[in-house]
Amino acid sequence: MAFEKGQIVEGKVTGIMNYGAFVDLGDNTSGMVHISEVAPVFVREIKDHLTVGQAVKVKILDIDEKGKISLSIKQAEPRPQGGNRRNGSYGGRSQGSRGGSDNYDWNRKQNSSDNFDDMLSKFMASSDEKISGLKKDNRRSRKGGNGGGNQW
Repeated sequence: MAFEKGQIVEGKVTGIMNYGAFVDLGDNTSGMVHISEVAPVFVREIKDHLTVGQAVKVKILDIDEKGKISLSIKQAEPRPQGGNRRNGSYGGRSQGSRGGSDNYDWNRKQNSSDNFDDMLSKFMASSDEKISGLKKDNRRSRKGGNGGGNQW
């Protein structure tokens, strides 16, 4: 069977390394799925997602001049309708799971009239306010306790 870039095929996981997994595509041909192409979420340990002998559907990303085949498991499956990484509707963390008082609206569409300088100015002002608040809290906590000395 001749393999082509963009083709989706079935294969079997034959080996797992820290950086990726090897997949047998049949016809004495194998390819590698890089760790970043295993799942639509951050993958710390490939063994949490794949096992040797597991049948997988993969998309052929590239075939280089030496015949090495780059594969993707996450691109072989269509994304959920309306899902994308930016709004956290699949995979990674949602806006609510970020700790603290992060009041940046990650779902907001960027206004085309916002240029880089305007965005940078807004970010710097917000950052300065947060740092100022942290410094005030830090001074207050130092004054309390045992007369301003170390509490340890």
